[in-house]
Amino acid sequence: MLQYTMKNWKFSQLIINWQHIFGRNNLPWQNTNNAYYTWISEIMLQQTKVNTVIPYFNKFITIFRDIKSISQTNLNHILYMWSGLGYYTRAINIYKTANIVVSKYHGKLPENIHLLIQLPGIGKTTAGAILSLTYNYSFPILDGNVKRILIRFYNINLKNKKTIIEKKLWHYINLLTPIHNAKKFNQGMMDLGTLICKPKKPKCSLCPIINSCKYKNINYYHKSKKIIYTKKYKFFIILRYQNEILLEHRKKHKIWNYLFCFPEFHSIRSMQLWLLENNINIKYYYLYNNIYHQFTQFTLKMIIINSILKIKKNNLKKKNHIWYNLKTIEKIGIPAPITKIIKILKNTIK
Repeated sequence: MLQYTMKNWKFSQLIINWQHIFGRNNLPWQNTNNAYYTWISEIMLQQTKVNTVIPYFNKFITIFRDIKSISQTNLNHILYMWSGLGYYTRAINIYKTANIVVSKYHGKLPENIHLLIQLPGIGKTTAGAILSLTYNYSFPILDGNVKRILIRFYNINLKNKKTIIEKKLWHYINLLTPIHNAKKFNQGMMDLGTLICKPKKPKCSLCPIINSCKYKNINYYHKSKKIIYTKKYKFFIILRYQNEILLEHRKKHKIWNYLFCFPEFHSIRSMQLWLLENNINIKYYYLYNNIYHQFTQFTLKMIIINSILKIKKNNLKKKNHIWYNLKTIEKIGIPAPITKIIKILKNTIK
């Protein structure tokens, strides 16, 4: 059994006191005791900063007021609302989870952590956030901010295997999470990691736990290693007939899965073969400006071919294509770089 010592209590109390005065206490999903709001915000906040999330969250809950309303729409509408936020698997998991919760739990997220972590996209940290931030139950959160604090505070050796580091981090956060006021503590840890214990140039002099932190005592200020991203390139073709463009519904793709995009190819040759196979006659075409899009692990160079068709094709061999009317707004999920191009194309309409 974990022992909650006086030392752990002092750590927790310092975090709670700091959060009460200096933490973020007026975010849109706070002060509501609404598990739905907590769930949506926590999913959106995975890999995404708070300032970016806020407008998306406000828009999302305005359209989808509860879990039932998500289950009553379709995945394309969810992805449309998510467009631009990135990491679209999160949106797909929200849709899957909503349908499960409505069918199994009468539209309410279960208050049992073992049931929560079985839902798509909800791991131990997200489940802990839902239960602690909504109901003040004593469950820990171990997101990126919390990990960084613990690694620095305990001077955890990052040369160890990831599984060993992860096990240590869960051990420590379980020790530190108080039985009472876990909500304030968890919020305080996340706020401290965001506002004070930053990845670069942490504001140690403002930290409430500076006196016991080994990061400060061993002068562990080091330069972060420069990340070298793998470079990939793909060819995309804009097929336009009058005010319509052809979009492909991507399925079983590693990136932008279930979103709508220009047809993608590995090479010019494969593009030409596809055009011939579908008997697509191009009036003329030209090379659009190359676009670079940054993913977590690699940089994608998008080589765009813009073309005008002689006639509109409705009998493509693949059935996962639609003709998108530039004069209307289709409620479908479209990746951010494709959305930018579509906006430019809309401005060319006479």
